[in-house]
Amino acid sequence: MIGIVLGHWLLGAFFTATSFIGMIALAGVMVRNSVLLIDFIEIRLKEGIPMKQAIIEAGAVRTTPILLTTGAVVIGAVIILFDPIFQGLAISLVFGAIVSTLLTLVVVPLVYYITEKKKWEQQIGDEQSSFEE
Repeated sequence: MIGIVLGHWLLGAFFTATSFIGMIALAGVMVRNSVLLIDFIEIRLKEGIPMKQAIIEAGAVRTTPILLTTGAVVIGAVIILFDPIFQGLAISLVFGAIVSTLLTLVVVPLVYYITEKKKWEQQIGDEQSSFEE
């Protein structure tokens, strides 16, 4: 919503039905990117990789596919940006994709680290104490 509202405001465009369609389409793509990023982190953690390293590796591996997806969405939407009927759709896709990509690559890993750090440290501590017994 941040990118979509910002885009409509910057271009002085109304939020139309096609804008809403673009928002729905964008939501599916960007949520998938975040889910795949978290899934990759979880896989690396199960392999025994430390949390910070798993998050960094997930970011390194998933950045290129996320950027390619965003690039395809932006390039495809720019073509219809000046069409009077589909302009709202294009604005939603372009600005929403750019902002949500930044959020996916920066905010999602940070929030994951903050929320899961204590649980992961506690789990490692429990495993070490049961191993020492």
